[in-house]
Amino acid sequence: MKARALANACASYGVEADHLIYADVMGADWKTVTAHFFSTYRLNPPLDEFDARFREYYLDLIEAEVTETRGASGFVRESRKRGIRVGVVSSAAPWMVERVLSKLELSGAFDLVVTQEDVTSHKPDPEAYLLVLSRLRTSAAETLVFEDSYAGLKAANAAGCNCIVVRHAFNGKHDFSAALRVIDGFSEFHE
Repeated sequence: MKARALANACASYGVEADHLIYADVMGADWKTVTAHFFSTYRLNPPLDEFDARFREYYLDLIEAEVTETRGASGFVRESRKRGIRVGVVSSAAPWMVERVLSKLELSGAFDLVVTQEDVTSHKPDPEAYLLVLSRLRTSAAETLVFEDSYAGLKAANAAGCNCIVVRHAFNGKHDFSAALRVIDGFSEFHE
């Protein structure tokens, strides 16, 4: 979805961008993501203008296409019932995270949500995970992270956390050898 919104924003400047190149920078901060698209397609639009176009396409795609990773909502709700604290750590902007959580009916389902605006160093830097550990007053040894990018896995491991990776179409080329486990969906925990 994010990849196609990026490609659509590029197309609005007359460039036919392949959304699949997002896989190269998935999990990275916005500056890195846009720089990758701009350098690949030799674009130099005003960033504010590009961001506005991206946002419009992204919001349309959320409404039309957002779906949860298999079993994720049930996993979050069951974890909360068991007294397990859960959080979200995303390199995305707050408005993106809020909109997706709302669409999936998970607003308010997390003890903590950390987005790109909460940190100065983004994944693969561990700052976001260290912030979560501090705010939830827990240790890395007691924390299990679920990620879906190499940058996220590297950040979680650098914070000292064990990490399970969720495999999907955009991360097939990422190196997840440092993960505790690789899964296709959260329903694997109920099978």
